[in-house]
Amino acid sequence: MKKFIVFTCLSLSVVVGLTAFTNSASFFEVSKNLDIFTTLYKELNTYYVDELNPNHLIQSGVDEMCNSLDPYTDYITEENMADYRTQTTGRYGGIGAIIGTRGDWVMITDPYEGFPAAKAGLRAGDKVISIDNKLAKKLASDDVSRMLKGKAGTNVVVKILRLEADGKEKEQTYTLTREEIKIKNVPYFGTIGKDIGYIRLTGFTEKASNEVRNALNMLIAKNKIKGLVLDLRGNPGGLLNEAINIANVFVDKNIEIVSTKGKTEDQNKQYPTLNDPVDTRIPMTVLVDGGSASAAEIVTGSMQDLDRAVIIGQRTYGKGLVQSTHSLPYNAKLKITTAKYYIPSGRCIQAINYADRAKDGSVKRKADSLKVAFKTIGGRTVYDGVGIDPDIKIEPEKLSQIAIALITKNLMFDYATEYRAKNEAIGSAKNFQLSDKDYDEFVAYVTKQGFSYETRSEKIIESLKETAEKEKAFGAIESDYETMKKAMIHDKKQDLYKEKKQIKGILEEEIASRYTLNAGRIEASFKSDEEIAKALEVLNDEAKLKSILKKN
Repeated sequence: MKKFIVFTCLSLSVVVGLTAFTNSASFFEVSKNLDIFTTLYKELNTYYVDELNPNHLIQSGVDEMCNSLDPYTDYITEENMADYRTQTTGRYGGIGAIIGTRGDWVMITDPYEGFPAAKAGLRAGDKVISIDNKLAKKLASDDVSRMLKGKAGTNVVVKILRLEADGKEKEQTYTLTREEIKIKNVPYFGTIGKDIGYIRLTGFTEKASNEVRNALNMLIAKNKIKGLVLDLRGNPGGLLNEAINIANVFVDKNIEIVSTKGKTEDQNKQYPTLNDPVDTRIPMTVLVDGGSASAAEIVTGSMQDLDRAVIIGQRTYGKGLVQSTHSLPYNAKLKITTAKYYIPSGRCIQAINYADRAKDGSVKRKADSLKVAFKTIGGRTVYDGVGIDPDIKIEPEKLSQIAIALITKNLMFDYATEYRAKNEAIGSAKNFQLSDKDYDEFVAYVTKQGFSYETRSEKIIESLKETAEKEKAFGAIESDYETMKKAMIHDKKQDLYKEKKQIKGILEEEIASRYTLNAGRIEASFKSDEEIAKALEVLNDEAKLKSILKKN
């Protein structure tokens, strides 16, 4: 305890000194509160009735302190540094597969193309029996993940249980050599239709820009594309420099993509493009949604502000904050929000002001009425403070209640496992379609599993009953309740046909992924993707594309 207090006082005195140097007016408040914190911990440790865990107690305080600022400021302990490095580099040692828990089993859910699991022939749906002869059944997925990971070049023996064509499960054993797994930022690129290129970008870890640059070069050289779709939907962002370098793939050298402004002078920076582009003229669209954030918004916003591309989809997340990491004692780090970023038009798209909290600590998104207008390089009006508004807005597809139930109960996943066991090939994922007979078999499968779900209307009626019972008023409405309940009872099997188009599309993507992994899932989605259809329409109509990018 004495060592802890001495170390804390020394560390805090350094912090106080730095704070006093930068802002003498707050010296007293900082000093006072640090003294309170240290004394409080000492008193708790001395007098609290039970033995305290100092790591847990201090971690709780640190976490709460960071959470009170914004969701992005975070204390990273030495134990969590490996996970943090994986997030920023996309690298780890392992077999290259996503796993998940189903009942007592941990199973393979998505092998990564080109890595040990996929190369050895492991499939989605394989249940993990043991790892290096240690039973995996009933273990948490995190524990199994740690067992599968390890130094590149080392071997791991994995025994699995696989569903066969006859409906029985069979044990199989694989000896895999771990590799350094580099999660791809560009999991897929190819063509849609005759001559439109497509690049799916899902992250901004190290060398993401190289992946985009290489993909575009190959599409131009091999496919002679006449237009490009850059898909940033669901992309949560990542490294700032990679965002700048990706924008640089499509715009000339020495163009400012983003600037940052923070509390200290060293955070006020401008970031121009530094390299020669791949192509600055190819007609281009960018697909976004509410999950497109941070670095994805820098790329999207710069393409919009520079009138380089037409943005299609839904309003983006609205993260205009920059984080940097600072080293702490004992190999820990602090990831801290140090600046706001501004895209070429001069706007900041940050949607939430975390410094402006209500009394209950909650924060709200910036109202549309408070948006400030800015101009693109060509004179189009764009706005700050609410993310990136697409040039062409498309309402997101809403999943039906029955589709959600089928997904959450893993019935589509399980049926795809069974389908793969019975069918060796499906042909091209882009053209793969389930026949009416196939869909009837899926309905029979779901029915056999005893599938049921509760509609929203049924939930509302049950909620009404519960409320009335609490208020002792149910007797007055009981007959009406029974009438409504009977009216709501319907043939759930009919819903499987009522929502056939949506369910069938999702199921086709899941099945396609069993043959050509993530590429199959993406290609199978093309035929029913409304945003892609709109992108093709724009890219195949030069006059329409120019009219959208014209001054408004």
